[in-house]
This record gives sequence, structure tokens and C-alpha cells, in this order.
Amino acid sequence: MNSSTRNKLFVMMVLQFFIWGAWLPLIFSYLPSLGFSAAEQSWILNAFPIAAIIGMFFSNQFADRNFAAEKFLAFSHLVGGLAILGCGFTRSFWPFFILMFVHCLLYVPTISITNSIAFAAMKDPSKEFGPIRMGGTIGWILASWPFTFILVDWAKVSAANPQGMVAYLGAVLGNGLSGAALQDATKWTYVVAGIASIALAALSLVLPHTPPKPAAGAGESLAWMKALRLLAHPFVLILWLVTFVDSFVHNCYFNWAGTFFSSPKVNIPGNWIMPVMSIGQIAEILTMFVLGATLKKLGWRTTMFLGVLGHAVRFGVWKFMPEAQGLIVFIQVMHGICYAFFFATVYIFVDEHFPKDIRSSAQGLFNFMILGVGALVANSLCPYLIQEVYTKNKVTDFGGLFAVPLIAAVAAALALLFFFHPPKKEARMSGTSAPAH
Repeated sequence: MNSSTRNKLFVMMVLQFFIWGAWLPLIFSYLPSLGFSAAEQSWILNAFPIAAIIGMFFSNQFADRNFAAEKFLAFSHLVGGLAILGCGFTRSFWPFFILMFVHCLLYVPTISITNSIAFAAMKDPSKEFGPIRMGGTIGWILASWPFTFILVDWAKVSAANPQGMVAYLGAVLGNGLSGAALQDATKWTYVVAGIASIALAALSLVLPHTPPKPAAGAGESLAWMKALRLLAHPFVLILWLVTFVDSFVHNCYFNWAGTFFSSPKVNIPGNWIMPVMSIGQIAEILTMFVLGATLKKLGWRTTMFLGVLGHAVRFGVWKFMPEAQGLIVFIQVMHGICYAFFFATVYIFVDEHFPKDIRSSAQGLFNFMILGVGALVANSLCPYLIQEVYTKNKVTDFGGLFAVPLIAAVAAALALLFFFHPPKKEARMSGTSAPAH
């Protein structure tokens, strides 16, 4: 692959995840400020997991079979970009929900489509995909930093009357918005996401041509059913259920982090909330470098156990030390460790242990939990829990709130430790036979 193509694919990945990383972190505290009820918030938040579920059974395969990948990418990001851009200019539930659903329905398939374009252009995916895919993580991190300069209380900066560039930058970085002003300015996250999406639509027109792939036969369409039958293996069922719990806990973090960080006890300035959350993605990059050695040293079960237990450690710090701002910021590194040690490890495990002819469908089976059902349950419960159960007289009991994912993470980690017993790698699995004992 020549350097021009490699650079285009890298930028494609940067923009692909920049879009998602721009609007997601602050939406959970933004929606209540628009006056939406907990139920209305859940509908909006669930647009993404519902789109993910639809994508696993329909839109991903439909796009793959009928359109050149780069053209589908251009169309999806143009229309989806205009939709998410529109979310920044409406404060009414139905227009916001419809625009968000349109965006998600078009965005979710592009996560797979960008991978397809990249793989089709590569000569040696095992060596080339990693550095290109890392652009996605970098894109998510980059999405956080423009808002350090956007979500600023310019009146305080002006009142400080800083002299010189260094003093001016210090005043900008040290005077983030808070309260109602921060919530109102959050609309810019949708504007930035929309601009990035439209930019990716334009870039798609110069990406390598990737023609549609015809179905390989009836067996391929039934692959997901064969993958489903693998749940008859106890260790697969345990891992699938633990994946659901881990996805739920993972999405509790996204639902509550912004509100918790901006609360009086933690008091992180509004323009620093997204950069603080991006520490997890930085840690993810570093953790991925040691994941292979960790798996070799600790094995599947212990690595996954640590990945799930990491959530309990982070929520434990949030629950028991809510005023330790420095520790709360530092513990963000657990986010990247949790992702690499569990989600990334699950993908590798499926690739190594599941039959080759249904491997993609098996990955989809676990994505059904990671991007779909786990997120759907979290986005349905989290607004209700934080606004109706653990908030009284406008005071939130974060300690009680964080006990929910803490207990769930500990239970899932223990389930892995005691009940997850995969066969040796040499033992081949089939879609229908019982596992060897």
C-alpha cells in the first residue's frame, strides 16, 4: 500500500471516530438541560444501540452487498452529518430524536464500512491495519480538545485582563463554563461533529474504490444462526452474559461521567471535562501495546477478569473518594485498560476459538451485546436512576448511584473467574456440537 493511500485511510479513521467522540461525552448532561423527561432522554440515547442492532441484522450487510463502500460512506456521512448538525439547533424532543436517529442509522454501518475499505486496500492486514485503526482512537482523543477553547467563559477571561500570550492562554484554559452556560454551549459539540462528518463525506470521494461483495451463498446468510448455536457451550454463554454486564457498566460511565465531573464536589471546569475523559483513550493506546504480552502471561480468563474488575475500581474511587479530584482524573486510565483487557480481548478470543466460516457472525453476536443490548439497557436505566432515584431536592447521591455499576462489575468479574473455562486453543469448536470436557 502506497503512502498516499495509507494516509487517506488513516485520516478516514481519525474523522470516523472524531464524529462520535465529539457529541457522545456531553450528551448525557445536555439532554436534561433541554427539559426532556427521563423517558425522552432514553429514547434519544437509545438511537445508537437500536441502530447498532438493526445494523447487525440488516444495514451492514445491505450496504456491503449493494453499494461501493466509498460511495455508501460518502452518502451516509453527508446525510448523517447534516442530521447531527441539526441537533445543535433544536431544543424540541421530536426533531432532536428524529435527527439523532437518522444520524445513528447512517453512522453505525460506517464503522464496519471503514474497516472494509481499509482491509480491501491492504496487502498485509496483520501488519497494516493496526497503525491505521489507531487513527480512530486518536480521532476520539482529538475530538475532546477543541472544546477546551470553545466551552470557555469569555467574560471571565476578559475580566482577568491577561497580558501576553502565555497569560492569555492560562486565562482561557482556566476559565471553563459551568452550570446553565455550559449546557447551552454544549450545542457546539453537534456542530463540530456535523462539520467533521461532512468533511469525511468529501474525503470518501477520493478513497480507494471498494466494490460491493455478492453473497457467497445460502450458507453465509445462515452464519449468524450457527453462531447463535454456539451459546450451547457453557463458556460461550458465560462470556456472552458477562459481555452484556460489562457493556452496561461501560455505558453507565458515559451516562454519568460528565455530570459527576461538573458536580460541586469534583468541580472540573466545563472546558476540561472532555479532555479528562479522553485520558481513557490515551491509556487504551498504551494498553494495546502490552495486550499481547499480557494475554501470553496471564491467559484469557485472568486478563478479562482484570478488565471487568477495573470498572469496579474506578467506580469505587468515585463512590468512596468523590472529593479527591486528582485521583478521579488519574483513575481515568482504567477506562483504557478495561476496554483493551475485556472488549479487545473478547474480539481476539472469538477470532482464535470460533470456527472460521462463522467468525464474522460470532463477532456480530458479541457486538450485539457490546454496541446493542448492553448500551440499550444502560441508556434506558441511567437517566431514570440519576434523576429519579438518586436525586432528591436537586442533590444527587453519587455514592448510592455508583454502587449499582460497582456491584454489577464485581459480580461479572467473579462469574468469569469461577465459571469461564474455555477449551484449549487446539480444541476446535463447531456450531452445533457440545464442547469437549
